[in-house]
Amino acid sequence: MFRTHWLPAPGRSIGITGTKGTAAMSLQHTESADDRPLIPRPERSPGALRAACAVVAPELLPAYDRAKDQALAEAVEHGSLKPVHAYLAHWAALIEIERYPESAKRYHRAEYLARIAVTPEEAREHLTTASVLYRAAAAAATR
Repeated sequence: MFRTHWLPAPGRSIGITGTKGTAAMSLQHTESADDRPLIPRPERSPGALRAACAVVAPELLPAYDRAKDQALAEAVEHGSLKPVHAYLAHWAALIEIERYPESAKRYHRAEYLARIAVTPEEAREHLTTASVLYRAAAAAATR
């Protein structure tokens, strides 16, 4: 399983609000030093993403390399670059998450709580939190 998490642009934090079964994302300005990225946003290329991964989440390098190899194999097999684009988009989002320690912590906590949840509703609530963070990271990584 990929480890994913995200934090918003420098000087901003993410708040999760919503009623049961829904989530809404809001960005608020903050001055917390914890909200600053560890590194600049990398280019969306295999080499740049791998280098960023080595800095912010070195434990993910084996998974990164496997994902890249799989995407390239699928691209050759299907004669399409779609698997490569999907791999780049996914890892850009993961790196976006890892760049911000506090958001990464929130994302990993949500993933963990979903895994140990006692009820499906509880798991769904935590997975919703994680997915909101991931989608926000994916959107930020395309800017």
